[in-house]
Amino acid sequence: MADLVLYQRDYCHLCDQALAVLAQARAPDFDSVWVDDDPALEARYGARVPVLRDVRDGRELDWPFEAEAVAAFVRG
Repeated sequence: MADLVLYQRDYCHLCDQALAVLAQARAPDFDSVWVDDDPALEARYGARVPVLRDVRDGRELDWPFEAEAVAAFVRG
């Protein structure tokens, strides 16, 4: 399992944009988790997706974010 998780939805144009920003930032490997079919995740992230989470310390980076913000987030 990766240290980073991107919470997202199916057919989410903001999530597609977030993926492009993560690529631009050269973010390390991350897991994608879709919130659509999980009531607990839907309640927590439904209105906020995309959200990048560091599973090691629980920090979260809410959209909108840019490559520089992602790089700083990854550095901790």
